[in-house]
Amino acid sequence: MADIEKYISKHKNLNRGYRKLDVWKESINLFSSVKKKLNITKNISFKIKAQIEDSGLSIPSNIAEGYSRRHLKETIQFNSVALASLSENYTQIIALLASDDINADWFEKYDKAHYSLENKLINYQKSILKKLIDKGEWNTNFRISEMVESYGMDK
Repeated sequence: MADIEKYISKHKNLNRGYRKLDVWKESINLFSSVKKKLNITKNISFKIKAQIEDSGLSIPSNIAEGYSRRHLKETIQFNSVALASLSENYTQIIALLASDDINADWFEKYDKAHYSLENKLINYQKSILKKLIDKGEWNTNFRISEMVESYGMDK
Protein backbone atom coordinates (compact mmCIF):
# COMPACT_ATOMS: atom_id res chain seq x y z
CA MET A 1 0.00 0.00 0.00
CA ALA A 2 1.34 3.44 -0.93
CA ASP A 3 2.27 5.71 1.95
CA ILE A 4 -0.40 8.35 1.50
CA GLU A 5 0.62 10.24 4.65
CA LYS A 6 3.40 12.06 2.82
CA TYR A 7 0.90 13.26 0.23
CA ILE A 8 -1.95 14.23 2.52
CA SER A 9 0.35 16.29 4.74
CA LYS A 10 1.22 18.58 1.80
CA HIS A 11 -0.73 21.45 0.34
CA LYS A 12 -3.06 22.03 3.26
CA ASN A 13 -6.01 24.38 3.17
CA LEU A 14 -9.45 24.67 4.70
CA ASN A 15 -11.13 22.63 1.99
CA ARG A 16 -8.71 19.70 2.41
CA GLY A 17 -9.40 19.30 6.13
CA TYR A 18 -11.16 15.97 5.56
CA ARG A 19 -7.70 14.44 5.06
CA LYS A 20 -7.20 14.67 8.83
CA LEU A 21 -10.29 12.54 9.53
CA ASP A 22 -9.61 8.98 10.66
CA VAL A 23 -12.82 7.87 8.92
CA TRP A 24 -11.56 9.21 5.62
CA LYS A 25 -8.12 7.57 6.02
CA GLU A 26 -9.63 4.24 7.09
CA SER A 27 -12.06 4.29 4.19
CA ILE A 28 -9.16 4.84 1.78
CA ASN A 29 -7.37 1.86 3.37
CA LEU A 30 -10.49 -0.33 3.17
CA PHE A 31 -10.95 0.52 -0.50
CA SER A 32 -7.28 -0.23 -1.19
CA SER A 33 -7.46 -3.59 0.56
CA VAL A 34 -10.62 -4.64 -1.30
CA LYS A 35 -9.28 -3.48 -4.67
CA LYS A 36 -6.06 -5.47 -4.17
CA LYS A 37 -8.05 -8.57 -3.27
CA LEU A 38 -10.28 -8.18 -6.31
CA ASN A 39 -7.27 -7.73 -8.58
CA ILE A 40 -5.83 -11.12 -7.60
CA THR A 41 -9.16 -12.96 -7.56
CA LYS A 42 -9.75 -14.26 -11.07
CA ASN A 43 -13.14 -15.96 -10.76
CA ILE A 44 -15.17 -12.77 -10.16
CA SER A 45 -16.75 -11.09 -13.18
CA PHE A 46 -15.69 -7.61 -14.27
CA LYS A 47 -19.19 -6.27 -13.56
CA ILE A 48 -19.19 -7.48 -9.95
CA LYS A 49 -15.65 -6.20 -9.37
CA ALA A 50 -16.66 -2.80 -10.76
CA GLN A 51 -19.72 -2.61 -8.51
CA ILE A 52 -17.66 -3.49 -5.44
CA GLU A 53 -14.96 -0.97 -6.33
CA ASP A 54 -17.61 1.71 -6.93
CA SER A 55 -19.26 1.18 -3.55
CA GLY A 56 -15.88 1.13 -1.83
CA LEU A 57 -14.64 4.32 -3.48
CA SER A 58 -17.95 6.03 -2.74
CA ILE A 59 -17.20 5.91 1.00
CA PRO A 60 -14.17 8.25 1.17
CA SER A 61 -15.52 10.30 -1.72
CA ASN A 62 -18.74 11.11 0.13
CA ILE A 63 -16.92 11.83 3.39
CA ALA A 64 -14.69 14.30 1.53
CA GLU A 65 -17.54 15.89 -0.39
CA GLY A 66 -19.66 16.29 2.73
CA TYR A 67 -16.79 17.88 4.62
CA SER A 68 -16.00 20.22 1.74
CA ARG A 69 -19.58 21.44 1.50
CA ARG A 70 -18.96 23.25 4.82
CA HIS A 71 -22.60 23.05 5.91
CA LEU A 72 -23.61 20.66 8.64
CA LYS A 73 -26.82 19.46 7.02
CA GLU A 74 -25.01 18.62 3.79
CA THR A 75 -22.20 16.94 5.73
CA ILE A 76 -24.79 14.80 7.50
CA GLN A 77 -26.40 13.88 4.16
CA PHE A 78 -23.10 12.88 2.54
CA ASN A 79 -22.05 10.92 5.64
CA SER A 80 -25.36 9.06 5.36
CA VAL A 81 -24.52 8.19 1.76
CA ALA A 82 -21.04 7.05 2.88
CA LEU A 83 -22.64 4.79 5.51
CA ALA A 84 -25.02 3.38 2.90
CA SER A 85 -22.10 2.71 0.55
CA LEU A 86 -20.29 1.00 3.40
CA SER A 87 -23.31 -1.29 3.92
CA GLU A 88 -23.51 -1.94 0.18
CA ASN A 89 -19.82 -2.85 0.08
CA TYR A 90 -20.20 -5.24 3.03
CA THR A 91 -23.16 -6.92 1.36
CA GLN A 92 -21.21 -7.42 -1.85
CA ILE A 93 -18.17 -8.83 -0.03
CA ILE A 94 -20.19 -11.21 2.15
CA ALA A 95 -22.00 -12.41 -0.99
CA LEU A 96 -18.57 -13.31 -2.41
CA LEU A 97 -17.82 -15.20 0.80
CA ALA A 98 -21.14 -17.06 0.55
CA SER A 99 -20.37 -18.04 -3.04
CA ASP A 100 -16.85 -19.21 -2.10
CA ASP A 101 -15.21 -16.55 -4.29
CA ILE A 102 -13.17 -15.24 -1.34
CA ASN A 103 -11.83 -17.12 1.64
CA ALA A 104 -12.93 -16.78 5.26
CA ASP A 105 -9.50 -15.61 6.49
CA TRP A 106 -9.48 -12.61 4.18
CA PHE A 107 -13.12 -11.88 5.00
CA GLU A 108 -12.33 -11.84 8.75
CA LYS A 109 -9.69 -9.13 8.18
CA TYR A 110 -12.08 -7.19 5.97
CA ASP A 111 -14.90 -7.53 8.49
CA LYS A 112 -12.71 -6.23 11.32
CA ALA A 113 -11.61 -3.19 9.28
CA HIS A 114 -15.18 -2.62 8.06
CA TYR A 115 -16.59 -2.77 11.60
CA SER A 116 -14.00 -0.30 12.88
CA LEU A 117 -14.72 2.12 10.05
CA GLU A 118 -18.47 1.71 10.42
CA ASN A 119 -18.36 2.57 14.12
CA LYS A 120 -16.08 5.55 13.56
CA LEU A 121 -18.32 6.86 10.79
CA ILE A 122 -21.40 6.45 12.98
CA ASN A 123 -19.66 8.33 15.79
CA TYR A 124 -18.48 11.04 13.39
CA GLN A 125 -22.06 11.39 12.19
CA LYS A 126 -23.29 11.67 15.78
CA SER A 127 -20.72 14.40 16.51
CA ILE A 128 -21.86 16.38 13.45
CA LEU A 129 -25.50 15.97 14.51
CA LYS A 130 -24.61 17.22 18.00
CA LYS A 131 -22.81 20.21 16.50
CA LEU A 132 -25.91 20.98 14.43
CA ILE A 133 -28.19 20.74 17.47
CA ASP A 134 -25.87 22.75 19.73
CA LYS A 135 -24.66 25.48 17.40
CA GLY A 136 -26.57 25.31 14.16
CA GLU A 137 -23.67 25.63 11.68
CA TRP A 138 -19.90 25.70 11.41
CA ASN A 139 -17.75 28.46 10.07
CA THR A 140 -18.30 28.74 6.34
CA ASN A 141 -15.98 31.72 5.92
CA PHE A 142 -13.43 30.79 3.27
CA ARG A 143 -11.99 34.29 3.11
CA ILE A 144 -8.23 34.31 3.32
CA SER A 145 -6.51 37.69 3.63
CA GLU A 146 -4.35 37.23 0.52
CA MET A 147 -7.40 36.41 -1.56
CA VAL A 148 -9.38 39.32 -0.19
CA GLU A 149 -6.58 41.74 -0.96
CA SER A 150 -5.76 40.38 -4.42
CA TYR A 151 -9.38 40.39 -5.55
CA GLY A 152 -10.23 43.73 -3.93
CA MET A 153 -12.92 42.30 -1.68
CA ASP A 154 -13.93 44.09 1.49
CA LYS A 155 -12.49 42.68 4.68
